[in-house]
Amino acid sequence: MSINQNNLSDLEEIARFEQAVQTFFNGHIDADRFTAIRLHQGVYGQRQQGVNMLRIKVPGGRLNADQLDALADVVTSHSQKNIAHITTRQSIQIHFIPLAEMPAAMRRLAPTGLTTREACGNTVRNMSACSLAGVCPREHVDIGTYVDGATEHFLRNPLNQQMPRKMKMSFSGCEADCAQSLLHDIGVIAVKQDGKNGFKIKSGGGLGHKPREAIVVAEFVPERELLFAIEALVTLHNKYSDRTKRAKSRIKFLVERFGEEGFITKYREEFERTRIALAQQPYPQGEWRVPTGNEHPGPGAPRKVFAQRQAGLVVLPISVALGEITDVQLHALAAALRVHGLNEVHTTQDQNIAIINVAEAQVESLRAALAAAGLNLPQTGDSVVACPGAATCRLGITSSTIVAPKLSGGIKDLRIRVSGCHNGCAQPETGDIGIYGEGKRLHGRLVPHYQMYFGGCGMSHGALALKGPAVPAARVETAIAKVAEAHVASGEANFFDWVRAQDEAYFKTLLADVIEVKEEEAASVMRDHGDEGDFRVLNLGGGECAGASQVMIGANFFEAAHEREYRNALVFQRKYAEAAHCNVAILRLLGGGIAQLLGGVRLDKLELLAEQLRDLVPGAVSDEFARLTSNFAQPDEISDADLAILNQEVDAWTRLVGAYATEHDEQLDLSEALPAI
Repeated sequence: MSINQNNLSDLEEIARFEQAVQTFFNGHIDADRFTAIRLHQGVYGQRQQGVNMLRIKVPGGRLNADQLDALADVVTSHSQKNIAHITTRQSIQIHFIPLAEMPAAMRRLAPTGLTTREACGNTVRNMSACSLAGVCPREHVDIGTYVDGATEHFLRNPLNQQMPRKMKMSFSGCEADCAQSLLHDIGVIAVKQDGKNGFKIKSGGGLGHKPREAIVVAEFVPERELLFAIEALVTLHNKYSDRTKRAKSRIKFLVERFGEEGFITKYREEFERTRIALAQQPYPQGEWRVPTGNEHPGPGAPRKVFAQRQAGLVVLPISVALGEITDVQLHALAAALRVHGLNEVHTTQDQNIAIINVAEAQVESLRAALAAAGLNLPQTGDSVVACPGAATCRLGITSSTIVAPKLSGGIKDLRIRVSGCHNGCAQPETGDIGIYGEGKRLHGRLVPHYQMYFGGCGMSHGALALKGPAVPAARVETAIAKVAEAHVASGEANFFDWVRAQDEAYFKTLLADVIEVKEEEAASVMRDHGDEGDFRVLNLGGGECAGASQVMIGANFFEAAHEREYRNALVFQRKYAEAAHCNVAILRLLGGGIAQLLGGVRLDKLELLAEQLRDLVPGAVSDEFARLTSNFAQPDEISDADLAILNQEVDAWTRLVGAYATEHDEQLDLSEALPAI
């Protein structure tokens, strides 16, 4: 399987970002606006002043030797630390990079095909996939083919440049669903139905604030319609999600707002429109096969050497504690791959690495080479995942990276997931035991705690974990050990089933002595792990996971650009009435955006909007809007010849409005949203 065959980087884009950095340093871009710019390029703020984190997209987690070396070089040359971090979404994060050095770091990655574009902010984020895509005996198809196709389709797509919030997607190669669609905004699962190849589509899942399990929106979508289904859901989110209340602007809240049936109805409406507009577009096509086995690794790397579907080849898993790998280890891994004639590794949702296509005869020599660099196979009990927490994240409350190495999944090798706050980047609601950091008052003092969750699994037939009690951070090791011991003593093999067999009060009773803190014991729980002083929650102005504040007119321009792409596709298909309606949507979006920019109100009827614009912006902008509006009074009756002229006039008016908007707000960047001359 080819890895990252499409070069996703763009040197001109990096040059524009470098100019924006310099403009910011010169004081000509305000901080909020620049935050949006840098997030779009994968540059994230840290707790520490003067440095940032760079997030690199790794679609499906697939990396080759050259890319490993490039990542190592960025760590060595630009980071003040010597570590890269593997995330639960299979991306790579490199912290402690001075802002001025970010463009140079991006340029080192670019020749290998890696990009940071849209790794943060209100965009379609890195797409995750089964850790053994292409080699798993259970899979119907190499799901990486569709990760590539969807990544290429959505990267820099006008539709998802200024969405209400981010969108996270997963791709699984069979019904086992190792990529955990349950917790994603959009989940794609390869299935066979009545002898036909296709996909089950799920949507509306999410962790953090108000965790929610994804629902099935389509039991079966044929291969050629996969991108239609995904784009319909992105459009649904972009069109209906709340842009004013950021805490409720993920797509899972649309399921809550419309109800499951109402949400599915809205999806089907968007799907039909998308299917028509994208009918002529090429689509990813995989090589479907008959599964040859039943074993799967679960949501992460295998815990042992794993036989591939290809005879004589195996997957060699490498344990990367907390996902932290040094520059020296990255170079050593790349060198070991080359020596053994290999060129592909997968980062995984449990922050480990899976080396694929290893010949059975090579296993021992490859293990030895990696062990010399401190990279070894997973060991029982070490399935512990942690986000950066208070070490670097502005939202971090507790020191997740300090406590996590002290924890163990015990002899049953339970999956432990540790987050430094309720946003859940370590996916605590999907672990056997998950915890997230919070502050609680005891005896008049603020004490660091971990909220506990039990029995989570994001795979097929799984469910979000059940909420347990909160325990003082100082005692969380004891709490996890007691739960693990109780499970072993029960004789029940399956932890998921064991948790659900207990009554509601079981875990609170089991951990009663851990939870209770007598006044004379208070001093023993006042400090978080690794702290020398009493616990406090720092107010750092909030995190940046959700992106910067929206500039509504900018969002309108990007949505109009999406409508323009649909219009042009429909014209190519000779569907002129549908194309004319796209122009109506462009006029409504941009006319309404200008009106709201100038203090007007939202009006859906074009004739009323034209009257409002005459009052707000007399002159060419409103005059041309009124003229175009009159031409589209009966869009279904416009001839193809007239439509061709009107398309050009709508595009000219769009450029006119763009010039007006940027003159009104000189920091507004619409360069990627305007039609070419």
